[in-house]
Amino acid sequence: MSASGGTKAIVAALAANLAIAAAKFVAFLFSGSSSMLAESVHSVADSGNQGLLLLGGKKAQREATPQHPFGYGRERYIYAFLVSIVLFSVGGMFAIYEGYEKIKHPHEIEAWYWPVGVLAFAIIAESFSFRTAIKESNETRGQLSWTEFVRHAKAPELPVVLLEDLGALIGLVLALGGVSIALATGNGVWDGIGTLCIGVLLILIALILAAETKSLLLGESAGADDVEKIKAAVVDNDTVTGIIHMRTLHLGPEELLVAAKIAVRHDDTASEVADAINAAEDRIRNAVPIARVIYLEPDIYSESAAAAGSSPAKSPGGPGPGAEH
Repeated sequence: MSASGGTKAIVAALAANLAIAAAKFVAFLFSGSSSMLAESVHSVADSGNQGLLLLGGKKAQREATPQHPFGYGRERYIYAFLVSIVLFSVGGMFAIYEGYEKIKHPHEIEAWYWPVGVLAFAIIAESFSFRTAIKESNETRGQLSWTEFVRHAKAPELPVVLLEDLGALIGLVLALGGVSIALATGNGVWDGIGTLCIGVLLILIALILAAETKSLLLGESAGADDVEKIKAAVVDNDTVTGIIHMRTLHLGPEELLVAAKIAVRHDDTASEVADAINAAEDRIRNAVPIARVIYLEPDIYSESAAAAGSSPAKSPGGPGPGAEH
């Protein structure tokens, strides 16, 4: 996994969640708080999720094979999608079930200092993990807002860790609120209500993660900046006079496929066209280093081809390209 994959943030989150999970479970045993049990399972699920992200990064580094000629870069997307499933099922659904049971059969919280102390410790540890994820993300998000970064990042690990840590912090506040109100009123129902809120929160985060990683799994194009860099690099106004149509596709977070039909002069020789294509490929790789797989098809530009427009639906690589020049 590359540095941009946020390995440091994943390891920090894993270490924090393992310590927090153990502390929460001990607090549950001494206090009987359903919020603490839900939060224990939440932290265990988060720990497993970080393990999945690390495993996906490791598997994505495998070399391409004849069966998978474009490599295994999308393994990272698959494992990020699995994270959303684990968060939904293990974290969210369990918390909702436990909260319902606690509301139906409430009981007072015992040894109140255990859940309160552990929650305070957990908030500090999660804040450290969240701070690490923010620091790592700031190195790659540029001028994007946090919402834009989560929606448009091609590497799934940092958005996943950011959302998990944010959800964990909010969940801890909800748990602390539920426990505090239950202690103040002597009514264990509030502990169950806090647990239900944690479950709803986890399911919402899981749905957001699932939607974003689904888009990556389907295949997203290069970002707008990279597309413009590629277009500028292709045309040399000598042999390559324009782009008839172009498609880009992320094979993985740091692997980009570029396919384009380029306009060449009708009187150029085959040797001149071949040299021009090789030069254009070099310019593309210099402009956008993650462009690993490049296919350039020479053609003669025509007005009838231009009339088709640049819609992918009209020219997904077939003989009827649109015009971009």
